[in-house]
Amino acid sequence: MSSRTDYSSKERLMMTAIDLISKKGYKSVTTMEIATTAGLSEKTLFRQFGTKQNLLESAFDQYYYSEEMTRIFNEKLVWDLHTDLLLISRTYHEIMNRNRKLFLIGFKEEEHLPGLRDRTIKHPRQLLEIITEYFSIMYDKGKLVQTNFEHQAFSFMALNYGVFINNLDEDARFPSLSLDRIITESVWTFTRALTP
Repeated sequence: MSSRTDYSSKERLMMTAIDLISKKGYKSVTTMEIATTAGLSEKTLFRQFGTKQNLLESAFDQYYYSEEMTRIFNEKLVWDLHTDLLLISRTYHEIMNRNRKLFLIGFKEEEHLPGLRDRTIKHPRQLLEIITEYFSIMYDKGKLVQTNFEHQAFSFMALNYGVFINNLDEDARFPSLSLDRIITESVWTFTRALTP
């Protein structure tokens, strides 16, 4: 990650925790190590977060995608299905790839940390609600066929999530497939299928 000198102490602690835990695992990283690596005192960590688990959970809340995606739906949609789905897909992948260490932590640690699964699943659930509502509004505007909006939203999310998982490791399972091309083709398919 980039230099942390421009970040608040909270952000520095969260970003440092993400770096260290993604490399070593949750149990192997101490609060002292996180604080020292962030250039802060352990006392500051405890004052800001109370516990290491609270620190990690705060990082999930801060850097997971629901807030950014909500902002897109509130501020950037143009109510053209093709344009909007491209924006949603590209933004989703940008956020997921920027925060890939956090997602790896979620995969590795959710069984070991009480409440982490609930915290991580709330973001996809919120996105499902947002996309479902978008499809419903598009239908009301006469720009979407009659369909099960929630199923279509889930299918769209699942496709994008699968592409992210394929590219999560350095050894992508299908390295010859370009992310941008997959986004472009899948959005075209959804647009063609859902446009009246």
